Amino acid sequence: MNPPVTVHPFGADGGRRVSVHTAGGTHILGIAYSDADVVEFLRRAGLQDGEQLLDDREWVRWRGGRPHEWVAA
Repeated sequence: MNPPVTVHPFGADGGRRVSVHTAGGTHILGIAYSDADVVEFLRRAGLQDGEQLLDDREWVRWRGGRPHEWVAA
């Protein structure tokens, strides 16, 4: 099973798009520039334990860079 939350590769501005996949489709939560941004997007999506979910591979998939990486290599 794919994790419902994806942190996408770096964009041109250095941010990483964050999306969530639900039964209703895929929705963009926002552009993150730090772990704190991802945690806030998860909170707004109703997931109160966002900090604990960041390293849970069943919840979050990190693409195009290592987890917690915020500067394009």
